[in-house]
Amino acid sequence: MRVSNVTVRRRLFIALIVGTCIFVGLLVRLAYVQLWKGRELAQAAEDNWRRQITVTPKRGEIWDRNGTRLTYNVSTPTVMAVPAQIKDKPGTAKQLGDILGMPADDILSIISKRQSSVYIKPAGRKISLEKADEVRKLELDGIYVTEDNKRYYPFGSLASHILGFTGIDNQGLTGVEAKYDKQMTGVKGYITYLSQANGDKMPGSTSGFEQPLNGLNLQLTIDYHLQSVVERELQQAMVKYQAEHAIAIMMDPNNGEILAMSGYPTYEPSHFADYPVETYNRNLPIWMTYEPGSTFKIITLAAALNEKKVDLKNETFHDPGAVEIGGARLRCWKRGGHGSETFLEVVENSCNPGFVALGNRLGKETLFDYINRFGFGRKTGIDLGGEENGILFKLSRVGPVELATTAFGQGVSVTPIQQVAAVSAAINGGKLYQPHVGRALVNPDNGEVVQRMEPKLVRDNVISPDTSRQVRETLESVVAKGTGKNAFIDGYRVGGKTGTAQKVIGGRYSSTEHIVSFIGFAPADNPRVVVYAAVDNPKGLQFGGLIAAPLVKNIMAESLRYLKVEPSKNQLEREYTYGELTPPIVEVPNLIGATVQDILEDMNDDFLLAKSGNGSTVINQVPKPGTRVEKGSTIRVYLSDTGQ
Repeated sequence: MRVSNVTVRRRLFIALIVGTCIFVGLLVRLAYVQLWKGRELAQAAEDNWRRQITVTPKRGEIWDRNGTRLTYNVSTPTVMAVPAQIKDKPGTAKQLGDILGMPADDILSIISKRQSSVYIKPAGRKISLEKADEVRKLELDGIYVTEDNKRYYPFGSLASHILGFTGIDNQGLTGVEAKYDKQMTGVKGYITYLSQANGDKMPGSTSGFEQPLNGLNLQLTIDYHLQSVVERELQQAMVKYQAEHAIAIMMDPNNGEILAMSGYPTYEPSHFADYPVETYNRNLPIWMTYEPGSTFKIITLAAALNEKKVDLKNETFHDPGAVEIGGARLRCWKRGGHGSETFLEVVENSCNPGFVALGNRLGKETLFDYINRFGFGRKTGIDLGGEENGILFKLSRVGPVELATTAFGQGVSVTPIQQVAAVSAAINGGKLYQPHVGRALVNPDNGEVVQRMEPKLVRDNVISPDTSRQVRETLESVVAKGTGKNAFIDGYRVGGKTGTAQKVIGGRYSSTEHIVSFIGFAPADNPRVVVYAAVDNPKGLQFGGLIAAPLVKNIMAESLRYLKVEPSKNQLEREYTYGELTPPIVEVPNLIGATVQDILEDMNDDFLLAKSGNGSTVINQVPKPGTRVEKGSTIRVYLSDTGQ
């Protein structure tokens, strides 16, 4: 069939129109893609090619209150891989595994991931320089040795439970490392580049760098020297008494700052995995709960004084040695009792029946109201993880026996940090502060303080300032005349209270295992420090006055000198009783100018005399006049003839 020219022309015209439309459509689409969507698509393609290598920021350091570095970072090698660049993955995994001591299958799983870069962990993180050199010598495709940061603790186990430790990725796991992890971690940086399919850098492309933001430095309230003193004394107590545990806390009672805190057994943060989990996970001063014993009597005393339920000096009490309460016989620690005594002597002697009487005068509602006001039964809120609440009787379940035992510290469960905070409130004028170990967060680049942790007043007027003064004076008398004599420090006014609490084992009170404790403060008229120490199940005589009081004395004596606290001139004289191991303290007389004959005639048994030189007149002496020494000490006099 023959097609006419008209039909041919029509078909050509239609084809031209269709072709033109298609061409115009393609041009429009191309213009849309190139001009309208071009930048967006180019960005999407670049994003698809872009790879990132993480740059780890430096973790913030941890300092003591004076700037001593307790924790900082050291540069250490780390093995990383770019999976796309690795040609022989099984062979690479085998060779790395032999050096790093890591199963080849585990490494193969890591380097087979569809990621731009991966760490060979855990064995490839923070390795030794020797292993790093071995990895470099292999010259494996896609395997690199880069620099990482490793946490370093220059003082070993010092303050370990406060500091805590970090994990393989520099994340805080315990202690302040965990509590302030967000502030100390910083913000990661990145090296960015465009990559080909094989992982190589795209020719002609440039690399980018996003600077990491280093973490903030953390300054603690802890004092390195005071922490060292506390740990030394605790360690010696652990060895001397073969105890199960020992703890000590030193706090500034006027603001809640923890100056030192430790618990034994301890551990080294750098090698925490070498220790039992309970050793590094349990910060005993804030985790351990137990019946406090007689140190809790301070709360009953403060409540009774504040409610004007007792006149300590003018009111007497007869202690028969035991009292019958609700069918239970509650004994005094002294067999046969103390007989007739003032209520001041009740406190000095730590007389249980006397405190039962004070508890009955207060009544359960009032006594437990004060216990709650002093912060017991709930966490103090200290900036450390793992704190416990302690346990109190529900008021509805408090009968005559529960009221009586609570009054002298039995039947309730508390933590050491609760006791320190509560006693601080009892002696500082009635202000309950939240204990804290963090002092400030500091910018590592310019040293500016970013955040300062101000003291937090939990409750004001727990007791009145006048009641607080009476509590201080009473507890000073306990140290000078009562059960706390072994905490007496010549030249300083010290107050405190002993505690000897039976341990509960299998639901029953043990007659052989105790937690002995002492809480002391100084100077008694204007307290600078509160020190609490407890020793769990010491071997030998288990009394707080024999074991914990000397422990606190040793800590406090050195600490007061270090803090440059001036000695007191109006200190209560320590009373001595027959048979005490500690000799009395006496003042050295002025012998200069006297003759030997005069000295021998007037000499009593307070001193021994030693002579140096020839002559009959004393021209010098050691110790100097006015020095306070133990009775029976030797005075050396230097002799010469008058006029020479």
